[in-house]
Amino acid sequence: MKSSGAIMIQGTTSDAGKSILAAALCRCFKRRGVSVAPFKPQNMALNSAVTPEGGEIGRAQALQALAAGVPPHTDMNPVLLKPNSETGAQVIIHGKAVTTLSARDYHHFKPTAMLSVLESFQRLRQTHRMIVVEGAGSPAEINLRENDIANMGFAEAVDCPVILVADIDRGGVFAHLVGTLELLTPAERDRVCGLIINKFRGDPSLLQPGLHWLEQKTGKKVWGVFPFLPDLRLGDEDSFFDCNPKGGKDQAILKVLIPRLPRISNHTDFDPLRWHPQVHLHFWQPGEAIPGADVIVLPGSKSVPDDLAFLRHHGWLEAMQRHLRYGGRILGICGGFQMLGRRLEDPLGVEGRPTLVDGLGFLDVVTRYGPEKILRNISGVLAWDGNARVSGYEIHMGVTEGSDLGRPMVVLHPGGPHGAMSEDHQVMGCYVHGLLDQPEGLQAILQWCGLQSRVTVDVGAETEHSLERLADTWERVINPEWMSSLGEVGS
Repeated sequence: MKSSGAIMIQGTTSDAGKSILAAALCRCFKRRGVSVAPFKPQNMALNSAVTPEGGEIGRAQALQALAAGVPPHTDMNPVLLKPNSETGAQVIIHGKAVTTLSARDYHHFKPTAMLSVLESFQRLRQTHRMIVVEGAGSPAEINLRENDIANMGFAEAVDCPVILVADIDRGGVFAHLVGTLELLTPAERDRVCGLIINKFRGDPSLLQPGLHWLEQKTGKKVWGVFPFLPDLRLGDEDSFFDCNPKGGKDQAILKVLIPRLPRISNHTDFDPLRWHPQVHLHFWQPGEAIPGADVIVLPGSKSVPDDLAFLRHHGWLEAMQRHLRYGGRILGICGGFQMLGRRLEDPLGVEGRPTLVDGLGFLDVVTRYGPEKILRNISGVLAWDGNARVSGYEIHMGVTEGSDLGRPMVVLHPGGPHGAMSEDHQVMGCYVHGLLDQPEGLQAILQWCGLQSRVTVDVGAETEHSLERLADTWERVINPEWMSSLGEVGS
């Protein structure tokens, strides 16, 4: 195995399980007392986190840092792309937005981005014995091979070995693995030190004939078969696959409705609702009728004016007016908070083009966009309770002003009043991502929604339990000799 103090996990497809397996490996190294850090050269995601130094990285790398037992840092995800249209994205380098580029223009920008990637990697190598690197998408995307910084292009640049992961739950796992290896160059194939089959359900002994054939066909060892683990509570960075509970919940009392906006961001804000046994959470999608609910939540958005137009087009303004007449509640977070106001002013075209648009008008506030993105970690208490703690982070463009700010939703420590509440207390909003992560804050907000419950969801405890479960599984199913060789690489 090539020695670089790093190991890279690449996948045959998107959502093959790279992020989760990287987190598992980080936790395994932490258990062994190895100083380890996660790293993803380039990430494309609308779910992000704020680091202690005030930079923006993908949520997956923040989770992996937690698994590794180290604070998240912008060097762990030096290039973050946040799509704001079908063909373009905001480009974030070392935690700060630097430009917005079309896909074609970004392709030409990649050699410049690679310099930032290598700079961050080398800094991490100076402070950690082992780096667990996560690839992006698939290394076999032929049209993206030139100037690649996310997969084999990076692995070749730093000379690190690669684990190739495939998701058996999709079907065709052997074709995925063999086909991916066939599309690599001979040098890239040599860099693959082993294969992992992920999300297997059932008796792994039934796979043995296929595994033997795969090893004979490819010349690569299968280092393990990772089982499907139900009910992992880690917050998927991109997937919506299990946001709507199948068949509902027997104990569900409170119905929460969230529109799945085209540019929805940080949907993991709502995992505590999804995990709560007395809450039925439904993400509405175009094409279905807008159902009744106790609470409507407007989520964050990477393109607030466009997503506001989307809501109007699909009849949400009328549905929300009707919802309030019947005594329902409405909560807005970040971009959703901005939509609830009277007006959005974007004279500089920060959100795509210069605009001045009417908001939904449920809060007496106005948001004006400026050139600077606000990034900070925050904590405080709910204003109407005074004791219910909340904590999270802000990631947004724009400053909000107006009379309803005189009835704040949150009191920050430090920072003071934050967010707004309508005079009748039916509508409220704020900029706090992670608002529902603290058990007491979640419980107080659920009481505001109308649910009187002693049931709590502790996101921190759930996450820690899931990380330990992941690491336990890794150590049970992954070849122990290979794990030993990884330790030697990091020595």
